[in-house]
Amino acid sequence: MASNPFLGVLFHWIGGLASASFYIPYRGVRRWSWETYWLVGGIVSWIVAPWLLAGLLTRDLFAVLHETPASTLFWAYFFGVLWGFGGLTFGLTMRYLGLSLGMAVALGYTAIFGTLIPPLHDGNFRSLLLEQRSGIVILIGVAVCVLGIAVAGAAGVSKERELSKEQQKEDIPEFNLKLGLAVATFSGVMSSCFSFGLKAGDPIKALTLAHGTSTMWQGLPVLIVVLAGGFTTNFAWCAILNFRNRSFGEYLRIPAGREVGASVLRNYALSALAGLTWYMQFFFYTMGETQMGAKYRFSSWTLHMASIIIFSTLWGIALHEWRGVGLRTKVLVFLTLLVLVSSTAIVGYGNLLSTR
Repeated sequence: MASNPFLGVLFHWIGGLASASFYIPYRGVRRWSWETYWLVGGIVSWIVAPWLLAGLLTRDLFAVLHETPASTLFWAYFFGVLWGFGGLTFGLTMRYLGLSLGMAVALGYTAIFGTLIPPLHDGNFRSLLLEQRSGIVILIGVAVCVLGIAVAGAAGVSKERELSKEQQKEDIPEFNLKLGLAVATFSGVMSSCFSFGLKAGDPIKALTLAHGTSTMWQGLPVLIVVLAGGFTTNFAWCAILNFRNRSFGEYLRIPAGREVGASVLRNYALSALAGLTWYMQFFFYTMGETQMGAKYRFSSWTLHMASIIIFSTLWGIALHEWRGVGLRTKVLVFLTLLVLVSSTAIVGYGNLLSTR
């Protein structure tokens, strides 16, 4: 199947929308601790959805995984475990910084490390990105993405200076810029390991293609292994918190002090919806990756991160996270969107050049 970078950009935008939207259903969960609804949603996103969709859309799934070298499974799983630490603290980033600023900072680090480390590791950074016109254009696109992330951070700082503590906490009750930035930095660096896990899983893609799987779905079996690693980290931490906070009972009931609309069934449904929405980001990511051409496939990571920040910023606007800010901050938010949209177009054009 011939690659189509512009179709790939579209898939990455859809994946970015899914990622930026996944936390919305969690906002409707009532009287469950964070660890409870995070694990319920995680079981859907890290276990149920990957196995279900890979089983439906790929050929001989169990045979492919059985034939995969143990070293490939280990490294894909290991990077998934490391990514799990980023996923854990990613949720905390949303709590302390809000959707728009939290995602911009955390995903900024993720974009930089996840995009540039693979070619550096493979030893072809210079040949791919510095000596070819298409590579130079893609590198410019990455730089523009970083600029957009910096503008998003500036918007957050401007917001903090303009609003009182009471105003900041109206829409983000636990807003804490310093703590949020620290958590976002750790989360972003560790989250970039997902990109390394996908790269480590390349032999799995080759095997599933050999078994007759469509090129479009070749990345789905890899997600099973990487996400299993992420599940391990998140399950362990959530179980520790359940024990420490004595919140195990929440899986079967709503704690005392019921409020209107709170129910176990409703919480399960919303958490499952959040988990499924989260998984769809990588479902579309693997589709988009197949359209970017083999040479610059790693640039998909920049497209994915930029798309997430674009849509999370739009969600932040819709949820009034920027309510009450001055003209300067509004201009910075607008520039964030403009620059990041431009970055996705530049990276897509660079990939198009590479196919000609």
